[in-house]
This record gives sequence, C-alpha cells and structure tokens, in this order.
Amino acid sequence: MGDSSNSNVQKAEELKLRANEAFKVNKFSQAVDLYDLAIELNSSNAVYWANRAFAHTKLEEYGSAVQDASKAIEIDPKYSKGYYRRGAAHLAMGKFKEALKDFQQVKRICPNDPDATRKLKECEKAVQKIRFEEAISVGEIERHSIADSLDYHTIEVESQYTGARIDGDILTLDFVKQMLDDFKRQKCIHRRYALQIVLQARDLLRSVPSLVDVNVPDGCHFTVCGDVHGQYFDLLNIFELNGLPSEENPYLFNGDFVDRGSFSLEIILTLFAFKCLYPTGMHLARGNHESKSMNKIYGFEGEVKSKLSDTFVELFAEVFCCLPLAHVINKKVFVCHGGLFSVDGVKLSDIKAIDRFCEPPEEGLMCEILWSDPQPQAGRGPSKRGVGLSFGADVTKKFLDDNNLDLVVRSHEVKDEGYEIMHDGKLITVFSAPNYCDQMGNKGAFIRFGAPDLKPDIVSFSAVPHPDVKPMAYANNFLRMFQ
Repeated sequence: MGDSSNSNVQKAEELKLRANEAFKVNKFSQAVDLYDLAIELNSSNAVYWANRAFAHTKLEEYGSAVQDASKAIEIDPKYSKGYYRRGAAHLAMGKFKEALKDFQQVKRICPNDPDATRKLKECEKAVQKIRFEEAISVGEIERHSIADSLDYHTIEVESQYTGARIDGDILTLDFVKQMLDDFKRQKCIHRRYALQIVLQARDLLRSVPSLVDVNVPDGCHFTVCGDVHGQYFDLLNIFELNGLPSEENPYLFNGDFVDRGSFSLEIILTLFAFKCLYPTGMHLARGNHESKSMNKIYGFEGEVKSKLSDTFVELFAEVFCCLPLAHVINKKVFVCHGGLFSVDGVKLSDIKAIDRFCEPPEEGLMCEILWSDPQPQAGRGPSKRGVGLSFGADVTKKFLDDNNLDLVVRSHEVKDEGYEIMHDGKLITVFSAPNYCDQMGNKGAFIRFGAPDLKPDIVSFSAVPHPDVKPMAYANNFLRMFQ
C-alpha cells in the first residue's frame, strides 16, 4: 500500500512538471489536462490545485479558477498562492471587493513580500474608485441619454487636420477607405467624424428588434465572424480574404469587438461605419464584452479615454445597449455570441421580447445568451467562467427542434483552428481573433453561408503582423499586473 501511494505521489509530481512546461509555452488546455491527471493521483497537494487555477485563468475560465484556488486554500489555509490565484480570478471577473479580501490575506501571510504589498495597494485603489462611482452614480430611471445631448454639427474641424473627412451627413465608401488607411498608420479620425459615425450607428441599431431575421436570397452568400477583440489588423485581413462589407457581401460580426486588443476603437468605428454605409450589409450582435464592467477592466474604456474622451466612454456604453442579441439566417441558422439557456422551451419570440437596452444582468435569458458555453456531456452544468452555464448536445437539439431550426452558431471561445463543430454537427463555434492576445497561437476563422442550402463553408486564417502595441495596453493597471 505504501509503495503504491509513494508511486502515485511520484507520478503526480512528474505530471505537474509536464503541465508546467506546457503552461510555459502557452498550451494552457494541455496544462489543465495534465494537472487533472496529477490531481487524480494526489488530490491533497495544494500546489496542483493552485497551478490548475492559474491555467484556468489564462483560458478565461474564471469560475473554475476560483473553485480550484478555493480547494488549494482548503487543503492548506496558509498557502499564500491559493489566495493569490483566487484574487486574480475574482479580479478578472470584476469582483474587486472579493479580490481585495484575498490580497489582504496574502499580505497577512507574507507581510514582507513587496509584490503582495504593491498588488494590495492597487486593489484597494480599485475598490475605493468603485465605491466612489457607486456613491455618485445615477439610477437607471434618472439617467438621461448622453447621445441625445450630443451634436456633431457643432464640432469644428481644424484646418490643420489631414485625416479622412465626411462632407455633410452621409458617409461614403471613399471616406471609409481613407479612414481604414488612417487607422493602419495609427492615426485617429477627428472626434467630429467619430461622433457622427457612433450617433448614426446608434439610430440604426436601436431600430431593430433584439432578435434580427436575416434574409439571404438564393444564389447569394452571408459571412459570420466571431470575436475580433480589438485586433484591427486581423480584421483588415478578413476583408482582404473575403472582401469588404457591402449589400452584396454582407457580414455578421457576432460580438466581442472590443477589449484585450489595443486597437478596439479602430475596430468599433470601422464596424459602425460599415453599418452606416450598408445597413443590411453589416449586422452586429452584442457580446459579453460590450458592457461597462468588461470595458472598465479589459482596456476599451482606457483606450477610448486616451484616443478620444470620457464623453465617448459614456456614449459607447449607451450604444452597446442598442446592439441586438441574436440573428436568425433564413429561419434556419440561429446565431448568438454565447449560447443557450438554463431552461427548456425558450422560443425565438422570447428572445425577440427581451428588453436589451441595459447593462447585461447577472442571470436570465440575456445573461445566458451572452455568456454560456457548450459542453461535451449531456444536460447542463455550471459555467467554467462563473457566469451563465454550460449546455450539452441534448439542450441544443431541443432548442433547434422547438424552433424549427437546423444549426446554432456562436462565438465566445478561443479555438485552435478558429472554429469547432460540436453537438452532432448542430453547433459551430467561430472565433476570429488569431493568435489571441499575441500568445495563444490559435488561428481565426469565419463562416460563409450560401443560399438556399446554407451549408457552412469555414475558412481558417493566421494572424498578421501589427504595430508594436501590446494587448491590454490600455487595460486596468491592476489587471495588467497579472498578465
């Protein structure tokens, strides 16, 4: 018995070392699998749980990271890294107050650790800022539209401005092309034109229902892209590969346009400009990152403040609430950012009836459509992210059958080839940010659907070079400390 136990401990340690090596080369899913095996052999080692928590954090599986770090703490209440990993996961979820408690505990265990001291101070600052913002915040009922108070006509364009210009109130393709070139050279357009684009996009977006029906005539095609996350130069590559958006070459970008990548403003102005230029040639869906809480942490808020102004931060938050939540292509293909629901029997009419003009709630249909993920096993389970849920092939089949649909397309998750087909071919994940955050090594993908058969034609592509501006360059200072 003793020999067997010692053997298991030794094998577990070998697996941990292999997992650590996988982690070092950014193979985080492989690292999780190896830590799984180590834990099966020796579940009483707090280090294994804390290390797996770190790998989950890298995969944005923050709910799983919190669970693993909590298990490490349960095994060894004086293990500072357990609190550290849990604090980092809470931070990534925007739960600053919970993170503060964990970093206070790290400081108690390691009072002379300068790194722990520095991170605790940053966390305290973040919590103080949140409390201040909560104290001065205005309730939803009292809040007035920032967009209604803004008029781009009143903003003068200085004579020395040399960038793209809009003559009058109508965007043109020539303007958009020049804007794209300006962005390539890391030049921002004038705030007058940025304001015009955002306000005109708002008018178009708020006029559509929460679920949009898309009609693709026979002989025509329609392209669905997943997350682009501020990777502007990869967006340009999509247009190189598949053509610019137009009424004859329509696109749907399926949420998470912004955050993490440091060209998020360029991305959103490009997508909004094409929406203004071709209202039925550019469809846009909300992702979980089109929200104040995510933008505050993952970079978009900081980027907009740096490149435009605080006023634009408020404006984008308002316009993101106008984005629809789902699309149905030719009554057969259901497209949303996250996934399906915690209850059976949800009809398309229920989705269309969602009042989406708000920040995403923490539960309910709107939360789940933005946050949920598919799982290989049947039924439903807790979310790896700590928000939404995981759902199996049986849930997908019932939703499709109930609504006379053939396929679910969703985004929200990095995939090695840019896509993954699951649930007996009834669900496709598409992710369009290759080499995500400059470290994941994944491909991006997009899906072309041709009418009338709507057979998915999936195109994978690799990352292209971009200027030396790191991902998360504008992110919350505290969060950057953990990257």
